[in-house]
Parts: sequence; C-alpha cells; structure tokens
Amino acid sequence: MLTIIIPVFNEINTIDKILDDVNKINFIKKQIILVDDFSTDGTREFIKNELYKKVNKVIYNEKNFGKGYSIKSAQKFIEGEFTIIQDADLEYNPKDYKNLLEPILTKNFDVVYGSRVLGKNRYNLKNFTSVFRIFGNHLLTIISNIINNQNLTDAHTCYKLFKSNLFKKLDLEERGFAFCPEVTTKLSNMNYQIKEVPISYNGRDYKDGKKIKLKDAGEAIIVLLKYKFFKK
Repeated sequence: MLTIIIPVFNEINTIDKILDDVNKINFIKKQIILVDDFSTDGTREFIKNELYKKVNKVIYNEKNFGKGYSIKSAQKFIEGEFTIIQDADLEYNPKDYKNLLEPILTKNFDVVYGSRVLGKNRYNLKNFTSVFRIFGNHLLTIISNIINNQNLTDAHTCYKLFKSNLFKKLDLEERGFAFCPEVTTKLSNMNYQIKEVPISYNGRDYKDGKKIKLKDAGEAIIVLLKYKFFKK
C-alpha cells in the first residue's frame, strides 16, 4: 500500500482536481492523508463539506504552521509500506507514481526522488516558468550535493518516495519548505542512497498561487549546514 501525504494551504482552485488525479491511480492500494494547514480561502470548508469523502484521513492544523509541520503531523498515521509527498497544486502528476515506485520494488532502494530535470525535461523553460527559477534550483542542488556528498539533479523536488519504515524514523523538525533540505541531509547522515527518476513537471507562477519565495532559498542553505555540521 502507498500512503500519500498531501499538505494543503489555500488551494481552492486545484485541491479537487489533484485528489481526483490521485484517486485515479489504481495499480496499487492507497491511503490518502490530507493535511489542511489552516487555509483561509475556502479550501478548509470545501474539505469539511465535500472532499473528506475522497481521502482516508484529514488533519486540520489549528493554525498555519507550514509544509514541514503538516507532513510531520501525518507521520504517525501512515499505514502503507511506502510513503510519498504530494503537493496540492497541479505541478506534479500522480501518473509518475509507478515510475517512482519501480526502483524500490525491483532494485530495493529505500528512497526515490522524482527529478524535474532528468532526461528530456532538463531545465525546460516551459516547465519552470523563468530562467531565474531554473538557476536557483540548480544552484541549491549543487550546494546540497557539496554539503551532503551526493550527486542529485533535483534536491528540492516535491516527489520524495520512501519505504515507510525509513520515513517514520526521520525526526522531522523544520516547519516550512525547509523540510526538503532537512530530509535530504538527514538521509545523507544516515548513509542512504537516493535514487532519482525523471518526472513530468508543470511549474506555476506566483499569480497562480506559487508560495515558495527567495527567502526560502536562503533558509535551505542554513538548514543544510545545520543538520550536516551542527545538529545531526
């Protein structure tokens, strides 16, 4: 069984569609955990009134804590053998689940990242919406690789798939988007190899609801250093 954790904050225009897309995946049994991070645009009410029927469990945060906090709040409810993180927008396509699972099922990897820049998708401007975003993602991945002695192409991808017994061992501390560098660094500290597979990606801009900001890039670097050198 695959547990799908979906943190959501103010995604009234996409949450229904992404849940439909996730529910269409039928090659594996699923557990869907939806975590509303105190949405204020009607998403929370939409979930309470209708969308709760489309998932196995809903967690309602009592205030807006952040993506990392939301993911951590779902950890103890995981029932599947595997766990994946799914954003509530439409940037990532659940059809990629099968490709992400393949290295775990056939080659016994413990963790797989979905890379937005492998293969034919390599830094496609149609996907990333801006050259600045491409450069920022590439630079952060290089820094992450240097600090963690890894060779990733897309360290800050949303699609991170784990064997659940490993994911439950991770003591998650970061509340916001720094969840990504925290996890990658802690996996490095635990000597786990991360396998990457290419995925599709349809990036959106701030006018469409993109939330990650420039300050999050700076925080990512601080978090990489923190968990590698100061707080293992």
